[in-house]
Amino acid sequence: MTLFTHEAFDDHEFVHHIHDADTGLRAIVAVHNATLGPGLGGLRMFNYASDDEALTDVLRLSRGMTYKNALAGIPYGGGKAVILGDPASDKSPALMYALGRALNKLNGHYITAEDVGTTVADMDYIRKETPFARGTSHGVGDPSPFTAKGVRHAIHAAVKSKLGIDNVEGVKISIQGLGNVGYALAQMLHIDGATLIVTDVNAVRLAQAKNEMNATTVKPDEIYDVKCDVFAPCAMGASINNQTIGRLKALIVCGAANNQLALSKHGQDLHNKGILYVPDFVANAGGVINIALEDSATSDVIMARVDEIRGTVDEILERATDGNLPLDVAEALAMDRIHQYRAETRAA
Repeated sequence: MTLFTHEAFDDHEFVHHIHDADTGLRAIVAVHNATLGPGLGGLRMFNYASDDEALTDVLRLSRGMTYKNALAGIPYGGGKAVILGDPASDKSPALMYALGRALNKLNGHYITAEDVGTTVADMDYIRKETPFARGTSHGVGDPSPFTAKGVRHAIHAAVKSKLGIDNVEGVKISIQGLGNVGYALAQMLHIDGATLIVTDVNAVRLAQAKNEMNATTVKPDEIYDVKCDVFAPCAMGASINNQTIGRLKALIVCGAANNQLALSKHGQDLHNKGILYVPDFVANAGGVINIALEDSATSDVIMARVDEIRGTVDEILERATDGNLPLDVAEALAMDRIHQYRAETRAA
């Protein structure tokens, strides 16, 4: 399948393949839309089943970053990078140095940061070769707490819209994935008084959540069958698909994972089931806000900007009436901001 006929290609401005024979590095960088500024988005390392699967992921992720960054009000376009490989066995400092050198040749058209399979330490390695890496140990570091707080705001907004209550005390929330973001989100919701049902492939994490937050634990595949108020996907994308959507017994879907819907039609499918879906690129924008403001704002200012996610979700859900889906409303609102900026800059 060629790029321009690829199902996930959406007028992307830039797709760059990277290979380094000495380290075995294979990576893809995609910038979807750079109207608002250089592409900004995380670097994912994953053991993809095929090259095409990696290309699909980076195209979809970079497109989501365009919407995310526009709605977050930061001066960056949508970009993403993926490394093909197992982060547990294939990653090395040399691999990250090689990627940093490759990114430096892009001259700032794409700025990278931590994502699934990469860490703050990896950003430190990359930063030694290029200034176009954020979230290092000398910068804002791990963006997970900021991402989690934004998702918490989004869940509160969704609960208010769907259930008509101003808090989540006693609200049953199932969380899929207890990585850095998922666990931080669980801690926040526990403090808020929510009743938690959680799952993860890491048994140690599950035990911690059970002991620290009195969470009910279930096996990974059982999470879709849990009867709950909110289902929060916080693991890999495409967890809502043709096989799982019919099993969902939640009233709301709102989580931290990127690309939660395997297909765009699943937004309509959720609506048809009476499930309110908060678009992931709205809910999980806290991390990129943190990264974007790394050099220009204090942590208090950054957190205040993350708090604005609540208002953005409120606005989208208020506009999502008369059959308008929140996903469609959010994408349209993001593109309106991009078109407005383009018109203003051309007029100037």
